[in-house]
Amino acid sequence: MSDSENLKVTPLYDRHLALGAKMVPFAGWLMPVQYAEGIIAEHRHTRTLVSIFDIFHMGEFRVKGEDSAIALDKILARAVADQKPGTCRYNFMLNDKGAVIDDLIVYRIAENEFFIVVNAGTRDNDAARFRELLPENITFTDESDSTAKIDLQGPESADVLAALGLKKESLPLYYRWMNTAINGIPCLLSRTGYTGELGFEIYFPADKSESMWDLLLKQKNVKPAGLGARDTLRLEMGYPLYGHELNLNTTPVEAGFSEIIRLGEKRDFIGSDVLRNSQPKKRLVGIELDGRRAAREGTNVLVGGKPAGTVSSGAFSPSLEKAVAMAFISEEFKISDGMGLELATERFKVSGKIVPVPFYKNGTARTKI
Repeated sequence: MSDSENLKVTPLYDRHLALGAKMVPFAGWLMPVQYAEGIIAEHRHTRTLVSIFDIFHMGEFRVKGEDSAIALDKILARAVADQKPGTCRYNFMLNDKGAVIDDLIVYRIAENEFFIVVNAGTRDNDAARFRELLPENITFTDESDSTAKIDLQGPESADVLAALGLKKESLPLYYRWMNTAINGIPCLLSRTGYTGELGFEIYFPADKSESMWDLLLKQKNVKPAGLGARDTLRLEMGYPLYGHELNLNTTPVEAGFSEIIRLGEKRDFIGSDVLRNSQPKKRLVGIELDGRRAAREGTNVLVGGKPAGTVSSGAFSPSLEKAVAMAFISEEFKISDGMGLELATERFKVSGKIVPVPFYKNGTARTKI
């Protein structure tokens, strides 16, 4: 049996094929990387209008029980105990060395109930770790197979929901969520996303996948977008991708998240001692290249002609019409915004400069509705 025959498909597989999608392996799934119009068109449509993404492959867990907040507080790098019901918070699961096992989003459903969204490729390991670390009185359930997820992203996403009967003024604020129904389909609707634009992530029963997809696709200006556009959109915003900017060789401090973890607070969690008592070995930076030629993951970074690090993600930016990249630079090198450098492979060199992220400054994610 070939590897492709072992890949999972989402309930929308036939819909993707009918729309002319190119399907590729991703984290154990066969997923649409692009549709007929191509990645750049999908990217620009999301930035200016509104797109939908099939994100069924992500994992969803539920944690319930007395003192579940306290238990999660000891497992995850960002505080959970002070999180209010109705909010969601970006977080990290670390190992004993302070490196990132996964980045995830924690939804506080109630005082003693949480909904946790994890990456597809780490789902099984994450589930095993939660089961191992949570006290016996706390219930852990993997709801991934029964939960569908469609992302509605773009400046007109709130207009789409309004056309479907939801009142704009009732829609959740940024990194908030609500329980609601869309055309009779019960769902958890959160004001989150991976594009930098105004958007919502919709969680609902898996057996309603085709109905929800068809309904959204019928709305004004809505088009489908694949993993290719999702990647260029997140890269323009400087958002990390697990396996690239975050991995078992990288701490969240090295990836630029020390401020939100708040190591100065007296809260102990797995990996906290290492993060507090060791110096970062590298630093994640944004790089704007001179031209359209993209530097891919693993490309060497040269500072003053000397090897200084490697690219973690790189692509042509449709919004900026030039290539951008994120890279880890060794702490041995003194670097600053505006500093010139080179990216080099055996075949070519391209020049560029260090710039602050996000690369794209006009995202609408936090726009007031």
